[in-house]
Amino acid sequence: MLWSDRSVLGSALDTVLDRTLVPGYSRIGYLLRRPGWNGARADPPRGALAGRTALVTGAGGGLGEAIATGLVRLGATVHLLVRSRDKGVAAQDRILAAVPGLSRDRLPVQVCDLGELADVRAFATRFTTEVDALDVLVHNAGLLPPERSETSEGNELTLAVHVLGPLLLTRLLADTLAAGAERSGADSRVIIMSSGGMYAQPLRADDLQFRTGDYGGTAAYARTKRMQVVLTGLLADELAPPARHRARPAPGLGTHPGRHRVAAAVRQGRRAGAPHTGPGGGHRGVARGGAGVGGRDRPVLARPRPAPDPLPGADPGDPGPARAVPRRGGPAHRLSPGASSRVRAARVT
Repeated sequence: MLWSDRSVLGSALDTVLDRTLVPGYSRIGYLLRRPGWNGARADPPRGALAGRTALVTGAGGGLGEAIATGLVRLGATVHLLVRSRDKGVAAQDRILAAVPGLSRDRLPVQVCDLGELADVRAFATRFTTEVDALDVLVHNAGLLPPERSETSEGNELTLAVHVLGPLLLTRLLADTLAAGAERSGADSRVIIMSSGGMYAQPLRADDLQFRTGDYGGTAAYARTKRMQVVLTGLLADELAPPARHRARPAPGLGTHPGRHRVAAAVRQGRRAGAPHTGPGGGHRGVARGGAGVGGRDRPVLARPRPAPDPLPGADPGDPGPARAVPRRGGPAHRLSPGASSRVRAARVT
């Protein structure tokens, strides 16, 4: 029996590997999963994204640069969103050298500090005047700070970059994503790069800003990566037609400079008995996510419904309150009693 015929067995194997550090987060996990990457799960052919437009955050190096390179090879125009223009131009030059025949106008550099919500709003305004339709939005930007710091708006840095900024940007670009879907006749897609590092920490809805306890960069990273997985389900519920929506992890394997620190934190968390409340999916420090509707194992963003009314006194671009919902394809993330009001109080403004 071919691997592609054993979808149930493959899914069970993936879940088991995901919830174990060894072999799941090692080369063994990669080798065991690889036979299942065929058929509908195989890489698309070159040119599959011809005429499409993508925006990749954190595209100045590492995984973001690799994602952008893969997308342009499939034919897409890819906007590299970076905090430093110099870093973005350097990544642009490397991608141009790696992809023969690629023109610079298919790889524009965009500048925005995702941790500063005012900057996110300003960027979204600029971007939507320049780009009529967007097909793919990849939230890849991330960081692992050595100590606690806050943005100029008073938000803890990892929360701002990993959660608040992506949430706000997705909502501000919802109409542009809808236009991409209308143009192509296929659903646009929003992908959130979470991490298996989330297993090092539980979901802490009572302290989103990490103001209590001993702060550590790996702990803050793990907490906010877990929040991203919850956020994926919330965005899917909000933006996809209710009769068709689904959000499920799309497993991926990769590595980045902070992986070894995150892996160490995961091992420590497991020994300390950190609760596992999330679904399986992420591997070797890089995970997955998507919001919306679509084909089997391909989470996407459909033509969005109108966003809910903002809270009283909130900025019109306010993403509004989050809420706890079961995730499709995995167990529910359960918040403690009263968590909804705490999340509401911590909304993006």
